[in-house]
Parts: sequence; C-alpha cells; structure tokens
Amino acid sequence: MSAPTLQERIESANAQGRMARIPFLTFGYPDRERFSQALRELDDNGADIIEIGVPFSDPVADGPVVEEASRRALENGVSLREILAFLRTAPRRQAGIVLMGYYNPFYQYGLETLAEEAAACGVSGLIVPDLPLEEGAPLAKALTARGMDLIALVGPNTPEERMAEYARTARGYVYVVSVMGVTGMRKGLPPEAAATVARAREIFDIPVALGFGISEPGQLEGMEKPPHAVVFGSALLRHLDAGGSAAAFMLPWKKPA
Repeated sequence: MSAPTLQERIESANAQGRMARIPFLTFGYPDRERFSQALRELDDNGADIIEIGVPFSDPVADGPVVEEASRRALENGVSLREILAFLRTAPRRQAGIVLMGYYNPFYQYGLETLAEEAAACGVSGLIVPDLPLEEGAPLAKALTARGMDLIALVGPNTPEERMAEYARTARGYVYVVSVMGVTGMRKGLPPEAAATVARAREIFDIPVALGFGISEPGQLEGMEKPPHAVVFGSALLRHLDAGGSAAAFMLPWKKPA
C-alpha cells in the first residue's frame, strides 16, 4: 500500500475537523542529534507533514532565525547529500516529508538525480522559494515522474491571474505567504493574509497552507475562510535553540479547536 499523498494528508486532517500541521525544521539544527530527536518528536506528536530546510548560504526569503539556522548548519558541514543519506536510513515516519530549499543546490546536485534519490528516501515534495513558475518545468517534470510534488508559493501581491497560472499545474498543496518579506515570528497576521487565503481557496483545487509569521494557533482565530493547513518554523527553531522540546512545542497545536 502506497503512502498517502501530501494532498491526502491534509484532507485527512480536515476530515478530523482541524487544520493540518506542517512544522518546518532546518536540517542539522540546533545540531544533528537534537535535529534527529526533534524530527522524531514532531512525527510522534501530530505533525501531518514536516518541511525540512536545506541550508543555503544566501537564503533571500528567510528571516533572521531561519538564516541563522542555515548558517550554523553549513558551518557544521551539512549538505544536501547528507540530508538524503539521513532520510534514506532514518526510521519510517508517519508524517509526509517535504524538502524546502533554494534552487542552486538542487540544480547543482542534478535534477534527475535529486528526484530519484529523494523519491527513494520517501520525500513527497519540494518547495523552492526562488524558482519562478516559468523556469520550474524541468524540476516539476522530474518530481512528477516519481510521484512527488513541486509546491507552489503565492503571496498577497500575487494577482488572481497569476494564481490561476500556478493552479493549472500545482500539486500537493499551495503555500500562501502571509506577508511580503522574509520568514519570522510576528505578533499578529495582517488583514491581507486572510484575503490572500480566501482568494487562493477560490482559485486552487488543492489544499491551501498558510505560513510565514505563524507561532501559535490564536493567530488564526476568526478567519472566515481559514487555510487547510498551517506552517510554523521560526517559532519552533527558536524554541529548540532555547532548549525546549518539539513535543512541548506541539502541545498547543494538538488541543481541540
């Protein structure tokens, strides 16, 4: 029996009356041992999908917390090859796995080789923030041929016409960026976040995930058309760096709505 697709994982969570939970974790952060422990705890404590960050030296879309995590991971010698080797030998996970990283390391690795090895490791999809739609066909083709998804990203400044272009080929889920700018924790979400989610839900026929600036469930209260899934990263990384556990971080997200 094949593993559920990313879309099926989110739809299953929605059928339970909740948003799907998608934590983001930079590989090798705070260090390799604690990353491995956090990954296990996220998997054991309600994560539906886990986004694993591939460290890069020029993370243009990342805020200070994720950028620092990448810097430290790179200083410790983390590479894409190591990430794939780790996933190949890691115990079987309940959550789906998505790699999130910039195009240069993926391209240098070789798109076909990357797709083949990622599929063999149980990866379900990739998110590439700096890859424009017009240039994404080779990677999308390599992934689709092996049953994986290239996740689209849209934001408050994405016109409906542009969203419709993404929607024609989008697979898995669409990642809605809550605000223009970089990742990072924010006290509240701007009004345009709810409007962007609502527009995306009208245009895409796959689940909509909301990320950038999400740190706790209360930020999503009162949204007339909430996302199908929520992504949280910087708050989790900061929690881990302070010595907290991934299991403890997940507790508020596991409470009934």
